[in-house]
Amino acid sequence: MTERDHPDQDAVDLAHQLFDLARQGAADQLGAYLDAGAPVDLTDPKGNTLLMLAAYHGHAGLVADLGRRGADVNRLNDRGQSPLAGAIFKGEPDVVAALLEHGADPDAGEPTARATAQMFGRSDLLPG
Repeated sequence: MTERDHPDQDAVDLAHQLFDLARQGAADQLGAYLDAGAPVDLTDPKGNTLLMLAAYHGHAGLVADLGRRGADVNRLNDRGQSPLAGAIFKGEPDVVAALLEHGADPDAGEPTARATAQMFGRSDLLPG
């Protein structure tokens, strides 16, 4: 194996820090890294993006900021789950609204956000 086959440990550590900032909703800190060139659609080993992690942890402001920065609001993780379905599952109406405002598709993923809303009695979170 060459050095190229192994990611730089500093880069791995930075990626973990960015994922933690998304989970914590630290919009200003994460935004500074994005402004410096970190990829807005950075994904963890399970295919979760920064936006997915922020959505799942209820950080509507950060979700909206990532959407404004061009994050893919419909990017599915490796399990085929969408950020919108995760926000509905967690019962986060402000996150749902932010995702819909940035073009989230209620019919993307498996199960879809629409199916998740029906399954958990949260159809009120999605427009008719």
